Amino acid sequence: MTTAQDLDVTPTPLALLLLGREADPSSERGVDCPGDLPAPSDPGLVERARAAKERLGEKVFVLGHHYQRDEVIQFADVTGDSFKLAQQAAARPEAEYIVFCGVHFMAESADILTTDAQAVVLPDLAAGCSMADMATAEQVAECWDVLTEAGVADATVPVSYMNSSADIKAFTGRHGGTICTSSNAERALDWAFAQREAGAGKVLFLPDQHLGRNTAVRDLGLSPGDCVLYNPHRPNGGLTAEQLRAAKMILWRGHCSVHGRFSLDSVDEVRERIPGVNVLVHPECKHEVVAAADQVGSTEHIIKALDAAPAGSKWAVGTELNLVRRLAKRHPDKEIVFLDRTVCFCSTMNRIDLPHLVWALESLADGKLVNRVEVDKETEHFARLALERMLALP
Repeated sequence: MTTAQDLDVTPTPLALLLLGREADPSSERGVDCPGDLPAPSDPGLVERARAAKERLGEKVFVLGHHYQRDEVIQFADVTGDSFKLAQQAAARPEAEYIVFCGVHFMAESADILTTDAQAVVLPDLAAGCSMADMATAEQVAECWDVLTEAGVADATVPVSYMNSSADIKAFTGRHGGTICTSSNAERALDWAFAQREAGAGKVLFLPDQHLGRNTAVRDLGLSPGDCVLYNPHRPNGGLTAEQLRAAKMILWRGHCSVHGRFSLDSVDEVRERIPGVNVLVHPECKHEVVAAADQVGSTEHIIKALDAAPAGSKWAVGTELNLVRRLAKRHPDKEIVFLDRTVCFCSTMNRIDLPHLVWALESLADGKLVNRVEVDKETEHFARLALERMLALP
């Protein structure tokens, strides 16, 4: 078994939190499990999960995000990124229960795209997303008021990252915008700018500033000066009306707590330590990290790049540690290390563990619907509009 130490990773005092064994009140929902969880030490957990899934048969469809623990991912019918999994859920109308091993916004997206007859279940409702929680509906509505007062709202098209709440997706749909993923962000921005008179349009990019900046500067050729950062915790976002009028990209002050940890020092250190290493990072990383990397791409891109890499090649990967560890195990003929020297699991993703999965599956098998994630009809309508615009991107 590949361990954190095998990837040159040194645990820090934050390790228990990052492994999902403690709570982070700033990024988690703090919801207690409404039932009795099996003990993590129960040696029969794997067999219990297998037996409950077999009892449910085709009534259940289990989705596993790439960042999940190995103990959970082994029970997934499909693995993938957040949007791929939501699409897969929608493609299984015969499944009565969609058990989503991911985080809350992903389960919301699955509920939006599935039928009313299907129930989406999140094994632990405390599995939120710190990035998604950095943009609330109230904050974004206030931001739109600021843009209106500055006289730029009519010229602005919102583009929201898939890693956002249903409320933010609905806001985007109401205001003529689209959703994007890390794979199609360039196409989404091209589309958004084309919705307004040439040279006059602006984009409000929510909630990840780094993906927005990297896509605008690296892919579209805009300058860093074309981007301004809207801080929802400061009056008027910390910006003047003149700054908003001059900007092409209005970036929300949000970020991924995992990808935001990687630094230029991390890149320099690994290049010195491993001569000839290829640095491969996710576009949620800071702009200076992306600029210094050899390759940049979505989670799916990272997986495909390492699958296709020649034997003997060396890679330092800047994304969530569960995935990096899994890829290193899958490719023993390649040297695959984690870009940072400290543990960097997604703490909220790690809230989904084997005890929670067993509890959810056994509850469903006993006829008890637990931890259902349900989006109200109005929010669902406008969020679906934004998602449909993404699906129609050229």
